Amino acid sequence: MDEKTRVYLWYAWIQCRIIWTFFLEEDAKNPESTLKLKFWSDISNYYPNRWLKVYKPTWEALKEIINYIDPINLESHVEKYWSSAKVKLGNIRYASTNRKYQDIDEVPVNIYPADLLSQKTALFGMTRTGKSNTTKIIAKSVYELRYPKVNEWTPLRIGQIIFDPNWEYANENIQDKDWNNNPNALKNIWEINKSIKKDDEVVTYWLTWHPNDPDRKLMLLNFFTEENLNIWKEIIDTLFSKDDPTYLKNFQQVNFEKPEDATDRSALTRYNRRLLAYRSILSRAWFQMPVSLKAVTTGLFNAKLIESLQNYEWDNQIEYNSAAKIFSQPNPTWWQISDAFESLDKFIRDRSSGYNDFESWYVNDKPGCSWDRWADEDFKKLIWIYQYSNWIRRIGKMIVQHTSSTSTDYADDIYNSLVQWKLVIIDQSSWDPELNKSSAKRITTKIFKENQKKFTLWDTKIPEILVYVEEAHNILPAWNDLDLSDIWVRVAKEWSKYRLGMVYATQEVSSIQKNILKNTANWFISHLNNTDETKELCKYYDFADFEPSIRRAQDKWFLRVKTLSNLFVVPVQVDKFVI
Repeated sequence: MDEKTRVYLWYAWIQCRIIWTFFLEEDAKNPESTLKLKFWSDISNYYPNRWLKVYKPTWEALKEIINYIDPINLESHVEKYWSSAKVKLGNIRYASTNRKYQDIDEVPVNIYPADLLSQKTALFGMTRTGKSNTTKIIAKSVYELRYPKVNEWTPLRIGQIIFDPNWEYANENIQDKDWNNNPNALKNIWEINKSIKKDDEVVTYWLTWHPNDPDRKLMLLNFFTEENLNIWKEIIDTLFSKDDPTYLKNFQQVNFEKPEDATDRSALTRYNRRLLAYRSILSRAWFQMPVSLKAVTTGLFNAKLIESLQNYEWDNQIEYNSAAKIFSQPNPTWWQISDAFESLDKFIRDRSSGYNDFESWYVNDKPGCSWDRWADEDFKKLIWIYQYSNWIRRIGKMIVQHTSSTSTDYADDIYNSLVQWKLVIIDQSSWDPELNKSSAKRITTKIFKENQKKFTLWDTKIPEILVYVEEAHNILPAWNDLDLSDIWVRVAKEWSKYRLGMVYATQEVSSIQKNILKNTANWFISHLNNTDETKELCKYYDFADFEPSIRRAQDKWFLRVKTLSNLFVVPVQVDKFVI
């Protein structure tokens, strides 16, 4: 560098980072019109500012800069959704020190709800710093797209589903009080239009009836019907983890598909035997049995097997003899059949019991033998569970989702509500954490598969759906979970083409699976109190510029926001959510 330039730079030196360069340019489509504001995301050259002037934006200029959107992005919103609606999120706020005399404290910051559709949106921050308040503003803004404020815009109806573990979306609460200081909740969003009915707009789900919400639907299944066998299997499978022992993974692999050939007596017998064993496990886990459902053993247990149980004369003689008597009865009680299956599992595993002799006869010498074993692998995997009472108690946690008085699947009802563009709120406030996780995963899988099916069939009317996950660290996979088949990881990689979006909120950036983070387009960040979290956050966009402020400033509802349409992070004092 020459000496003259070096001297100029010494006088004018400033440490900063260029995020945008604004300039004026002719409109290529209409050269006669006024110049249009355009931007570059970098700088082509730099000049020392000695003898030059540096301006701080005025109120009007700052409003234009902060809310600028690339015309190409705006056109894409209109082309895809026939709407370019925007809503006010809050006001610009440079720092925790927010002096009124600067005349910028009332500069509004807008967001485009269309940025959230088919995208992933993250809300991070410590408890009580504004995550839920911001989530409600987002949900409200998406809901209001169905009532456009500009006549040229087409009403845009979006199905939204919120997993609510903290009771605040589905129930009136004081923090969401209305203008008259009455407790309110997001579920009452339909009241902004007095000409509509609640049933057409909002539906809430819970495990039990609620006195303050008589229209609430129940998330219950009848686990004993054959129609719900695979549904029960899906729910139970969500209780498994990759670290579970092999015997549990074997249980997970049991096939409950009913034979298609109704004339195949052997296959039907094996299926009915598995069905009986499955129902006996539910009985052992204290599920309430339908009164009309009886245990039927007729034709399911070979006479020579019963004879082997009866003739056993060693340590477990009483137990095996009792099982033989129970299997000989046409309609034993469910408790009796459970005890008998537990004994049969021991008998099969006991090398001195005589079962191997029976199996050898059944495979090789039985008249009309098919060379198949009497106890198929699926059946043995089922009754094997009787060795582990802790796991049966774990299955018992599903009792809260069971009723003997219904035969439908609530996941189907929820998806149908979303297709009808309703706001669905799942109240999980009194659930066990494992139940919250399993139900959220099953419902989300249903949504994913149904929209995926429409996509593969070239359906042009795939419904836009937005999924909200509060306390996401309890639902989404952990940061180091590398299971790419997990539905939530597939959410991150595949959802956009199926017109599915997700909004997730939690306290820690490091608690979220890294593939989900890498595919997140919209970020809303409040206070984080340690460098472990801010270091992780600084990997994305230009949050490194705000790292000290994010760590130090604890102001409520003070967020740093980066959306799809905004190409840089904006510090915002978010408005209070009010219906």
